[in-house]
Amino acid sequence: MNIQDKGAGRAGGPKGDGAEASCKLRLAAGQDPAKRLQILDGAYRVIERMGYDAASVNDIAREAGVSKGTIYVYFSDKEDMFEALMAHKREQIFDALDAELKKDGTTAERLRRYAIRKTTELCSDPVIRAHRVIIGVTERMPEMGLRFYERGNTRGSKILQDFLGEEVAAGRLAIPDVQLAAAQFFELSMAGLFRRRLFGHLPKPPTEAEIARIVDAALEMFLCRYGVEA
Repeated sequence: MNIQDKGAGRAGGPKGDGAEASCKLRLAAGQDPAKRLQILDGAYRVIERMGYDAASVNDIAREAGVSKGTIYVYFSDKEDMFEALMAHKREQIFDALDAELKKDGTTAERLRRYAIRKTTELCSDPVIRAHRVIIGVTERMPEMGLRFYERGNTRGSKILQDFLGEEVAAGRLAIPDVQLAAAQFFELSMAGLFRRRLFGHLPKPPTEAEIARIVDAALEMFLCRYGVEA
């Protein structure tokens, strides 16, 4: 393009319109969601294989197929990348749990589906490994542990609290303290499983039958306390 062409483009002629459209199609640095996800997927594989402390930004760059410089366009450091990775995985789980509660069914049926899905996810190998990583770095970086707990607990608890609140308003449950009841059901529905998985006492994820047994017992207790007799 010569000088005259450039001037015509700035004047708003046909070439200017094309250049403007092209600029709109370009994403600003660090704003490409596909590239960001590519980096996070690479980080997940490396951290799962090597652990958080051993994994380096160079390792992640190689695994993700990007340059180290590209990583720093999207994330300020390894800690920032790890927290973004945890947030991404966490949102996938939360979306699935929210969907279970929104499906058709009785209160008991929806709570049962939610609890089975939640316990299955939290006792899975990837989630257990992520919790172990956080436990391992929390003493050195307590702020990371605090953020991990607050962001996960707040978002996860709200999903269940909102559902229980709706059921109370509809007269299907009688709960004086929805926040407490949500915490109770959350813990009851994986009693004897999550901590055993976390500390290696239960080396493999529990079976579907074992999860169902725990969830059904939790649901029975929960509805005995908060259910409304027909």
